[in-house]
Amino acid sequence: MRKLIIIVPLFALLAATLWFAVYTWTSLEGPPIPAYGYWAMGGGIVISLIVGCGLMALVFYSSRHGYDDMHGDK
Repeated sequence: MRKLIIIVPLFALLAATLWFAVYTWTSLEGPPIPAYGYWAMGGGIVISLIVGCGLMALVFYSSRHGYDDMHGDK
């Protein structure tokens, strides 16, 4: 029951976010985005994901190998 109390609001937030993104994307007017614009957006997303995953990997590596422990405690 506890999991359900957490999961249902999270899925509701996800659904609301997706609806807002699609609604905003389709309601904006302006010139169409050229193909290189989509490639640039995709590249930026991929690079951001790589950097974020790399930094999280460094955090976990640092934590597992004791680099985050305080030194000099007596």
